[in-house]
Amino acid sequence: MRITYLHQYFVPPETSGGTRSYEFARRLIAAGHTVTMITSSAMLPDYLRPRGGGPREMEIAGVPMVVIPVPYANSMGFAARLRAFLSFAALAAREAARRPADVVFATSTPLTIAIPGIVASLARGVPMVFEVRDLWPELPIAIGALRDPLTRGLAQILESVSYLSASHVVALSPGMASGVIRRGVAPERVTVIPNSCDVDEFDIPAERGEQIRRRVPGLAPDQPLIVYSGTFGRINGVSYLVELAAALRVMLPGARVLLVGDGAERSLVEARARELGLLGESVHIWDPIPKAEMPLLLAAADLATSVFLPIQPMWNNSANKFFDALAAGRPIAINYGGWQAALLRESGAGLVLPQDDIPAAAWALAAFLRDREGLRAAAAAASRLAYTRFHRDEMARILEQVLVQAAGQPLAATAPGDRPRR
Repeated sequence: MRITYLHQYFVPPETSGGTRSYEFARRLIAAGHTVTMITSSAMLPDYLRPRGGGPREMEIAGVPMVVIPVPYANSMGFAARLRAFLSFAALAAREAARRPADVVFATSTPLTIAIPGIVASLARGVPMVFEVRDLWPELPIAIGALRDPLTRGLAQILESVSYLSASHVVALSPGMASGVIRRGVAPERVTVIPNSCDVDEFDIPAERGEQIRRRVPGLAPDQPLIVYSGTFGRINGVSYLVELAAALRVMLPGARVLLVGDGAERSLVEARARELGLLGESVHIWDPIPKAEMPLLLAAADLATSVFLPIQPMWNNSANKFFDALAAGRPIAINYGGWQAALLRESGAGLVLPQDDIPAAAWALAAFLRDREGLRAAAAAASRLAYTRFHRDEMARILEQVLVQAAGQPLAATAPGDRPRR
């Protein structure tokens, strides 16, 4: 097939962030399909960003790209973000509409990615498959980003048009799938493909993480390292981990909390850690690292974490950090409910911490980290989930099947061992 793949925030392996689109695109190419990724310059390394002018064609890590120079940062205000969304949508629509394709695959966020998807679908007379990474506008409404009734109404109209214009919808979690179905999409037109586990890259010996552990001041070989790697955004609530570290200072004095990333709230997180006397002691904050270095970071960790503010729509998330931890065979602690909480309780791959009771969360975490045998069992459970339920190759195979069936083409037989590797 010829696949036009629309993703405003494509992340290559050498930068930080989720590489879902890269991993799927390279597997689709390895399976014999022609993929053209249309993206913005926002998440690309500086040396690959177009300097002014219009869209630029290039190849990144083996994936043919059309890169549109539209900036973006987590620290942007709502108005600046909206301008970036609409600017990219307009320019991407023009690029996508002129390229021959058998199917258009548009992945959110933002929801405005559906605009070039719909335009290309109509212009080329081919189906669009729409991927929902967050339930928009439900989430921005819940966090107060969409307060104006007119803006809310327009966003809800775009959401409905996006779903109804798609021949099929891919949702990243069961909760997202339920939200799409509530909007009137028939269940048979919705497939759940969660974020996935890159076990070939992440399942490495713990010894390879020693170079990371040596960079953490005061961390002895037998002391636990708790890691968070991701966005310090307004909805992430990373300060929760700083409060947790303050409580652990008494219960488990040797524990270290390593926070890796950037975002709008990073300065506030640093300020709170400094105020509590933790910064540079039991709490360490590092700049983002490339996705290619994440396996080493997780190999160094005794426990990975994923946290959010108490916003129930976030329970439907499919956070990359959660699946990277599973791929690395690391137990994971979260502070929210939903399908991931149920998965951890069912599998024993980690623990669910109370969001509104820091002392209770610290006691539970300290007990979990002291139980070395329990930690090993949780790590084994995490690895089993990675291999048996969320292996990237299997998730890519399901996506390929969805795209092929949407395009009305037969799916070529693939031997079970035919798994593309770097």
